[in-house]
Amino acid sequence: MSAKKLCASPDVRTMESGAVKRGRAGARLGGIRTGLVAALLVAGALPGAAQIGMFSKEQLMDLTRAWTGERFEDGRPKVPDSVLDRLKETTAEEAWGTLRGAGYRLQFEGNWKELNGGERLIGRAVTAVFMPYRPDVNAVINDHGKKEGRVGRGQNSWVIDTLVKRDVMVVDLYGKIDGGTIIGDNLGTSIMTRTGTGLVVNGAVRDPTGLSEIKGFHVFARDFHPSAIAEATLMGFNVPIRMGHATVLPGDVVLSDPDGITFIPAQLAEKVADDSELTHYKDDWGHEMLREGKYKPGQVDGQWTPAMVEEFNKFLESKGSKLRMTPRQ
Repeated sequence: MSAKKLCASPDVRTMESGAVKRGRAGARLGGIRTGLVAALLVAGALPGAAQIGMFSKEQLMDLTRAWTGERFEDGRPKVPDSVLDRLKETTAEEAWGTLRGAGYRLQFEGNWKELNGGERLIGRAVTAVFMPYRPDVNAVINDHGKKEGRVGRGQNSWVIDTLVKRDVMVVDLYGKIDGGTIIGDNLGTSIMTRTGTGLVVNGAVRDPTGLSEIKGFHVFARDFHPSAIAEATLMGFNVPIRMGHATVLPGDVVLSDPDGITFIPAQLAEKVADDSELTHYKDDWGHEMLREGKYKPGQVDGQWTPAMVEEFNKFLESKGSKLRMTPRQ
């Protein structure tokens, strides 16, 4: 790779890091959104929690209180791998239906440019938010980064250093394109090595040719640009962020399909998987009944009778599924 790719300008406003170091293995995740970062970092309002852009574990658990399952050490919800695996065939339409039924109507965002498409991008969100560069704020962020042992001046790499397997880095870079390139192929390689998944950024990436050569690294960005990231400051990570029309929390499940990205609240991930699987089984059974001529299209597409529901549940049992349909479901 060229020296230009390996290292951006030394100006503190330019934050594309070169060959990314692994950093501290136990780097703590966190997040304080925009205004809160000033209160915690400058005023030190919460003793013991004055890390860069960081909620305390207790705050993060309170924010995600609807999740009652396992958590990461920092408090982020840990949706089981088994649930992530079950979501691989779930479409945006299926997830949309379940989420809307639960009152979550703003969890989808489309209009992306995609790299390395094919299989769906699925993983647990690690969120980050950037804001336009302001010298005094950026100086505070860098000072705290040094005190916390963050590796390098590339603030984008600080987030990458916290990633683990099956995480998806989700970044609000306020739609910035020129100078809004969160990664190039060096940082992309680091993300893929750590997570095995990909990246979603409301901003840009650089070197799409190089990123396309990272097998399996699935990227959703607003655009591509040859510039390095500049004039932007990291204000927090593992915080609530806005991705277009959607609000994303740390630990949400990121699910892509050809329509775009659905951000599934952790507490609803298993229900989305259940509903999606049930829909697929209903389609399979319906097609089988039509091929056999047992039921007419109007019966399969209409409200099923109790007898049809009972027959379908026997079909589910024969497939080894623990799901069951109730009348009028």
